[in-house]
Amino acid sequence: MQLSEKHQEYWRKNLRLTAVLLAIWFVVTFVVIYFAPQLNNIIIMGFPFAFYMGAQGALIIYVLIIWYYAHAMNKMDKEYGVHEGDE
Repeated sequence: MQLSEKHQEYWRKNLRLTAVLLAIWFVVTFVVIYFAPQLNNIIIMGFPFAFYMGAQGALIIYVLIIWYYAHAMNKMDKEYGVHEGDE
């Protein structure tokens, strides 16, 4: 099955968005923890930065990633005419 140019563009944008959000997820999940000893010099609300990111910050960022992906995909679906409609 051949995809039209419009479908290919939709999937390119979808994959680009997914790649960017996965990169953010990777940084929040692994890079912050890898550099935890150096980042603990930064204090946020009385806690070392690495502890704060592990306890609160990472969860907040994960929820924001999910919200942004849903919002961006709804907008892209409407732009390319593949949305499911308002129910």
